[in-house]
Amino acid sequence: MRRRAALAGIAVSALLVLAIVLGSRLLRDFDSALLPYAVATVFLAFGVAYRYTVWVSAPGARRLFTQGLRALLSAENFRRAPTALPRMIATYLGFQKFLGARSHARWAAHQLIFWGCVLAALITFPLTWGWFTFTSSTGSGPGYEMRIWGFKVLGFDSLNIVGWLMFHGLDIAAVLVIPGASYFLWRRMKDRGAITGQRFAYDLVPLIALIVISVTGLLLTFSSIFLHGGGYEFLAILHMVSVVFTLIYIPFGKFFHIVQRPAAVGMQLFKYTARRKDDATPGADADGSGLLACRRCARPIDTVPSVENLRATMHDLNLAFDEWAAYCPRCKRVLRGHAYLTHVKKGFK
Repeated sequence: MRRRAALAGIAVSALLVLAIVLGSRLLRDFDSALLPYAVATVFLAFGVAYRYTVWVSAPGARRLFTQGLRALLSAENFRRAPTALPRMIATYLGFQKFLGARSHARWAAHQLIFWGCVLAALITFPLTWGWFTFTSSTGSGPGYEMRIWGFKVLGFDSLNIVGWLMFHGLDIAAVLVIPGASYFLWRRMKDRGAITGQRFAYDLVPLIALIVISVTGLLLTFSSIFLHGGGYEFLAILHMVSVVFTLIYIPFGKFFHIVQRPAAVGMQLFKYTARRKDDATPGADADGSGLLACRRCARPIDTVPSVENLRATMHDLNLAFDEWAAYCPRCKRVLRGHAYLTHVKKGFK
């Protein structure tokens, strides 16, 4: 399994190097000053492919991935619910509504981090790889041309609002990320529930890294505008080190959930289409809803295919209590408490 994961990582890294060479027109548009960033993205590609291959090899993840992929590629699902996938990508992956049910503050902070990181990635990666270039026909502006793979796609004046947004996109991303990451860092220091199970390298380092990247990026802009370049070289090295460290850290830390999350969209689609299919089949169970009822209280739990998928995963993991999947969460807690009172507490004198 590890050999397959290593081969997958090497293959993905090689494809990225090839894409960099071809996308930068045989390195003619590649900026050698950005070489450390480009090398870090190659290591990132290897790490993501390696870790993802190992993750998918686990029984639970493999079943989730297989069912999600089957739901995504199903022509029947597309005919039955053609807008389901775009809506789930927008609500579950983009706006993450499931977080809003837990806490509005956590949802808002997560949205700031998410969209800030997305904006930064959309700008940084193509520039690092030499896919995007900004050139001035006069040598000093203010007129600039934006080119992708050597083709002109946009001309703009650096002195107007469009030019300001083009050249300060990373600053905008930093302004979004800093309050979001600061909120979670504050919560990690104050919330008892978060403090109890947190680990420094896994929970705190990613937040600190995001803040360091964002602050040093803003300081680079501050240095160039207000300090006439004072301290720019030191800040540039500090910023580069923090970005390279974070890119290499992504596959092996908490940031890996960024790569895992799209697979959960496929699983949500599987559950949604299973429910739609069961709802279209009257008489699927006692109330005709197509949902599996709790064995104790008869309240609906989930669709039959979803519960059966969970039980099969537990069986693959050799968990000998898969029959408890037929109970709702409340009844599980009641039965566990009753078992404690009956078999444990009565033994105390």
